[in-house]
Amino acid sequence: MVVRPKVVVMKFIDEVDIEIQSGEGGKGFVGYRREKYVPLGGPDGGDGGNGGNVYFEGDEGLNTLMHFRGLKTFIAPEGGNGGGSNMTGATGEDLILKVPVGTLIYDKETGNLLSDITAHGLKWLASEGGRGGKGNAHFKSSVKQAPNFAQNGEAGKNIKIHLEMKLLADIALIGLPNAGKSTMISAISAARPKIADYPFTTLEPNLGVVQLDDKSIVVTDIPGLIEGAAEGKGLGIKFLKHIERTSALVHLIDCSMFLEEFEAIEAYATVRTELEKFNPELLLKKEIVCLTKIDAMTEEEIERFRSHMEIQLDRKVLPVSGISGRNIDILKQLMLRTKEVLLEEQKKEAQNGIK
Repeated sequence: MVVRPKVVVMKFIDEVDIEIQSGEGGKGFVGYRREKYVPLGGPDGGDGGNGGNVYFEGDEGLNTLMHFRGLKTFIAPEGGNGGGSNMTGATGEDLILKVPVGTLIYDKETGNLLSDITAHGLKWLASEGGRGGKGNAHFKSSVKQAPNFAQNGEAGKNIKIHLEMKLLADIALIGLPNAGKSTMISAISAARPKIADYPFTTLEPNLGVVQLDDKSIVVTDIPGLIEGAAEGKGLGIKFLKHIERTSALVHLIDCSMFLEEFEAIEAYATVRTELEKFNPELLLKKEIVCLTKIDAMTEEEIERFRSHMEIQLDRKVLPVSGISGRNIDILKQLMLRTKEVLLEEQKKEAQNGIK
């Protein structure tokens, strides 16, 4: 009997369309002072309150847009109506929609990027509430001593929004399905993704924090990329965009499954080709190349693959094992050093820009 792997229901939602509407302004009031022996005093109708605004705010505790699923329209509260004695209506409460850090906000109808939520607590005003209407006290004049009208409040603004989340991580683990990405992220961080011995175990990116003394690196493992991923094959197309925001790559190659060295080179080239098809700039990112699952190989085989790949790729290749922990500390140091080098480069670019 063939035992099929358990189907995992995907809960990672990284794109969603919603509609937002700011609150309507309250109505102005028509009123008059009531004084003894004065049957109809001067106008004292107060203004309506402004409608509530709609904000988007970054929340580092969120890593999916799933809380928007099923809820398509979000409306801020209306402003309160004005009252007598020049009383102004209450301002409608603001509606704050929490989104993961790394969320892009687009106008769905025009496709224009409206905001990029890049930090925890960062708020962006998406739709301003309607102004409250003026009460009749505002319309008193020398020729109209007792105006009997007031303004209605302005309607709220309705906008159709497309939300797209891109994970914010320092380094992305990439490779073919079953290259050992889930095992690796669990070995270098506290992340505990689902791990199995069949392809496409990872159905959604996992985030992990690599801690080195008082320094840290945020790492994500990207679901396996196959040939044709950039055209929509496999699961890769859904997650290729998450690589764009990472600063560097760790490319994992399972050399235990190959008999010849050239097959490992082909596996490496397959993933690089898909990155280039999706966005050529991804090939410019700094990259650490690792051979994984080396526990199933002899030392002679490991060295044969490593030396051949270093010659062909003209770069250092690091054999690592997420099971035994071999060279894991070296990998962490390389990742930290890569992050620090990139930060230094960014500082220099910023200083040159100022000059």
